[in-house]
Amino acid sequence: MAAAPEVRVNGALGGLPVGAVDAAVRGVLRGERRRATVHVTFVGKHTMRALNARYLGHRGATDVLSFPLLQPDGAVTGDVYICRYAAARNAREHGVPVRHELLRLVIHGTLHVLGWDHPDGASRLQSAMWRRQEQYLAALT
Repeated sequence: MAAAPEVRVNGALGGLPVGAVDAAVRGVLRGERRRATVHVTFVGKHTMRALNARYLGHRGATDVLSFPLLQPDGAVTGDVYICRYAAARNAREHGVPVRHELLRLVIHGTLHVLGWDHPDGASRLQSAMWRRQEQYLAALT
């Protein structure tokens, strides 16, 4: 059974209730049959830009960053940082509600914490991780 995720919130969620974040994380953990503690923190573009530069050496504010940490018992603890600004930009570009995009990023970040990965660029949309992410998102929306 998956450990209950903890949800940390930094700033406004852009209209996304904490319960929706919790349900998204729990849904992924249940679906993946994994135990994990996942902390989700919502940040602004300046904080995300600083995190992206410090940990990945990239410029600009990305939409989501995940940091997994494997525990001695095999469980995973992870931090997921989501940029509300980048989520809103993505939502406009793809013609979806911001709530929908925020949930996608929660799921995406949680999958990264659990060890899933995808290629960079447009080919990520065809990856197994992306397909899995979209299945979880469809179950929530």
